[in-house]
Amino acid sequence: MVKLTIDLIARGTSGYTKKKRDETMPQYLRRLTHLYLEDKNIDEVGEDLALCRNLIVLYLYDNSLAKIPLLHHNCNLTHLYLQNNGISKIENLSSLTRLTKLYLGGNKITVLEGLEKQEHLQELHFENQHLPPGEKLLFDPRSLRKLAKSLQVLNVSGNNLDSFTDLECLKNLNQLMATDNNLNDMKELAHILGQWTCMCRLELMGNPICHKAKYRDRVIIMSQKLAVLDGKEITETSRQFLRNWHASKETQKKRHDEFIRQGMPTEISELSGLPRKQFDELLAKNRLDDNDLKTFQRANKTRSGVLRTKYSDHYNLFRGISSAPARRPITLTIEVAGSINPTRHVHLTS
Repeated sequence: MVKLTIDLIARGTSGYTKKKRDETMPQYLRRLTHLYLEDKNIDEVGEDLALCRNLIVLYLYDNSLAKIPLLHHNCNLTHLYLQNNGISKIENLSSLTRLTKLYLGGNKITVLEGLEKQEHLQELHFENQHLPPGEKLLFDPRSLRKLAKSLQVLNVSGNNLDSFTDLECLKNLNQLMATDNNLNDMKELAHILGQWTCMCRLELMGNPICHKAKYRDRVIIMSQKLAVLDGKEITETSRQFLRNWHASKETQKKRHDEFIRQGMPTEISELSGLPRKQFDELLAKNRLDDNDLKTFQRANKTRSGVLRTKYSDHYNLFRGISSAPARRPITLTIEVAGSINPTRHVHLTS
């Protein structure tokens, strides 16, 4: 295990920031703005980091830190990279009021909390926490409320989340990465996207919701400005097409509901009184004309009687059913002269 020392700090600078010959070590450390201390097996950050008063960006990811180091002397920090350590709690950040980007992914944090002072935070990366089996990441409402105005990018992938409800207050989000969770409620997503009017990038791959029918089309219709969904660009042409299609479907649905409310038939087949399949087969054939009617009558003569059809305006209505909607039920009146043997009677079918 390694403790952070002045020597390690001095070796953690870029090649553009070198110590001058006439410069003391404290003067040099005070001048530093960026420190690259990633993957050094550091497990303890001592007081020496306090000498870096003008530090803006600090890379401490891929180390062995068990907690967030005390950084109250580094109040100018705007970018802090602490992912892939062993941190179990968010603490010691109250003095870092200028933070705009915070990376805490790959740790052991179970509750997103302790960010009440980070009112300028724009990006929060909190993915893939090593949670106890069966548990999901929890959110402190106080921290979320403080982040609501500033936070634009949030990564909560791989945290066993099953709901967006806690994040609803983050109305200025424009990018959300929430892959590999347990999100499954399309209605909830529709509601949330209605609140997130600035959302332009949404990543949900690896959630059960992605297996819903027409998932991608439905999400595009739900959102207002979404430009990228699951890594794929949404063109304006496809967005407009889907919106027009959805509007057409909604119009049809409203019309259908209105027919039902008024007790009117909703399909032509209902007007004819025939089963749908039989009606479709009948329409597929040529329409009956007067000659067809006479042929039909001759073919259905019986020994004991003659089957006659009363050819009326009902028949004329039936002939035009495929080209104009009927206003009343169609009736076909059958008159029988004499007696008919039911076993030899020819039934009127399509």
